[in-house]
Amino acid sequence: MTTAPLPLPARLTPDACVRALAARDPRFDGLFVVGITSTRIYCRPICPARVSHTEHRRFFPSPASAEQAGFRPCLRCRPELAPGRAPVDAISRLGSAAAQRIEAGALNGSSVTALAAELGVSARHLRRALEREYGVSPSELAQTCRLLLAKRLLADTSLSVTRIAFASGFQSLRRFNAAFRAQYRMSPTALRRKRGRKDSLGDGLRLTLSYRPPLDWSGLLEMLERRALPGVEKINHGRYTRTVRLDGQAGVISVANADGHLIVEIASSLVPALMPLLPQLRRLFDLDAEPLMIDDHLARTGLAAQVLERPGVRLPGVLDPFEAVMSVLGRMGGSPQVLRRVVERLGEDFTSSDADVTHLAPDAARVAAVGTDPLVEAGMDVTAARALVNVARAMSSGGLRLDAGGDMDATCAQLQGAGVPEAAAQVIAVRTQCWPDAFPSNAGVSLEQAEAWRPWRGYAVALLELTPRLVGVKPGLYPYQSRPTAATARSQRLPQ
Repeated sequence: MTTAPLPLPARLTPDACVRALAARDPRFDGLFVVGITSTRIYCRPICPARVSHTEHRRFFPSPASAEQAGFRPCLRCRPELAPGRAPVDAISRLGSAAAQRIEAGALNGSSVTALAAELGVSARHLRRALEREYGVSPSELAQTCRLLLAKRLLADTSLSVTRIAFASGFQSLRRFNAAFRAQYRMSPTALRRKRGRKDSLGDGLRLTLSYRPPLDWSGLLEMLERRALPGVEKINHGRYTRTVRLDGQAGVISVANADGHLIVEIASSLVPALMPLLPQLRRLFDLDAEPLMIDDHLARTGLAAQVLERPGVRLPGVLDPFEAVMSVLGRMGGSPQVLRRVVERLGEDFTSSDADVTHLAPDAARVAAVGTDPLVEAGMDVTAARALVNVARAMSSGGLRLDAGGDMDATCAQLQGAGVPEAAAQVIAVRTQCWPDAFPSNAGVSLEQAEAWRPWRGYAVALLELTPRLVGVKPGLYPYQSRPTAATARSQRLPQ
């Protein structure tokens, strides 16, 4: 295979690019382009065109480097629209970030100017980026997102039309009715009559989240249980339950696995926060992964026994990035009991029907305000407590963002600058950035061995973590984890 004349991003090798291209994994879109020597055309890794022979490919770090080598852009996948993270892709990156914020409800009751200020650009530049990336204005994109959520709630829940209107981000029922009629040429109530009303779930609602099977749900729950915040999260009998605070709303969610989808039960108090909550849940459970492609590659590169035992492994994300920081640092030289005391002292009491879910997680502003003393009194290591407070202050001031899709290297550098040890910083970045090729430096496997698993080393590490008896290592390849949970011991027949 011919390699690129310019270096690829540090996270990728030509072999990793070959695998990402075969999978058409969208998480690599924008990190590289592939030039086809027989046609002199270069494409994004997600291009729907037929994949060429290996000997006809050349990989480039950016469209600019491909064009410098004499290739022209594909007219189907349009490489200029790739949401990359390199400087050359700044407008694409801005458009993607803005679209994610709008889909989460950033323009519901707020202005384009405010969103642009949050993203550090002018409103004019933001409009231009979205027009180029999606062919619509920010307001048009927001309207589409609201209507799609409303259509889903009308079809799948028994919420009143009025509650659906406000839950979907509309500021009045009149505007909702007018927009719905204009877009779908029927009234909201007419759609509900066609689809039929769904059974209500007491005072809450039940929605489904689809995924591509297989899904190692038990393994996903094991990993979530090892990093859970006591009093905030609970895993029991195949169900994940937790408190949530989002956009000024608080409540409990409960998630279980069914055939080909997750069933999510959401408290009625969280209905106004549905727009940001649903995409965050997809990231938490890694529901957009391509498990068949990932499993096939890992099975062919030395992990066949692990894949056979755990098909469909996922990389869990986070609902609140600060919780990941607290979970990792709280376990440095400590235990879940330390975290429980931190949650009880700094978290907000919350009454629910589940006796094990009793608190809302402390947020960054709260930890930044109280300083290190309460953390040390709860049993946290002094160094870890100082690092946690430093990160909390950086996040509260806006100087540190741990959003999905960010720059792993820059995030790790910022965390280490706040006093977080290198290994802990890597784990926090892995959990918050949702990067599939993440590989912690103390994963217990050599870089040479892990090279064959690229670009899905993160999934390989998760497999090794979940199948320790197959490789003769202890559970917990990620640092600062507690001993194997009861669920882990039962599933793998280990002595508790």
